[in-house]
Amino acid sequence: MAELDPRIKEVKDLIEFCPDFPKPGIVFQNLFPVLRNPKVFQGLIDVLVEDIKSKHPDVDVIIGLDSRGFLFGPLIALALNVAFVPVRKKGKLPGETHKVEYSLEYGKDSCEIQKNSIQPGQKVIIIDDLLATGGTMKAACDLMEAAEAKILSCMVVIELKFLDGAKKLKYPLLSYIS
Repeated sequence: MAELDPRIKEVKDLIEFCPDFPKPGIVFQNLFPVLRNPKVFQGLIDVLVEDIKSKHPDVDVIIGLDSRGFLFGPLIALALNVAFVPVRKKGKLPGETHKVEYSLEYGKDSCEIQKNSIQPGQKVIIIDDLLATGGTMKAACDLMEAAEAKILSCMVVIELKFLDGAKKLKYPLLSYIS
């Protein structure tokens, strides 16, 4: 097993585990302490940007998932000088949208993307903070397919491997903390 990048180890050390949130039986992994530490947060963004530059230098758009993907996506997009596009929960975007319903580990939800936000053939990377059952990430992939985007990769900071969410994805997944 490869040694953990020291910047990712710093992120891992700051993650808080919150039992029974948002529902009984769920252990929420809170990344907000990372955002309160500028050095560690910058280190995380740097790792993500470096990996994208080395693996996918031709990316056109960073897709951030509602809501914690919004914390990383715009910073990564700026560092790469590419567009940022949000995937939002139902009813939060004006104009015509593509919509997908999906299952979460604790219920159902739906998400949308504005139809005019992605051009056919654009190369995208989808980012979120955590992959659990894979429902949200798969929904985002479905939205990108509806927009005729080319998905280069899905990225998450944390992957809960025991929930097998990656099995729902047909695109490469890059995760940093398991």
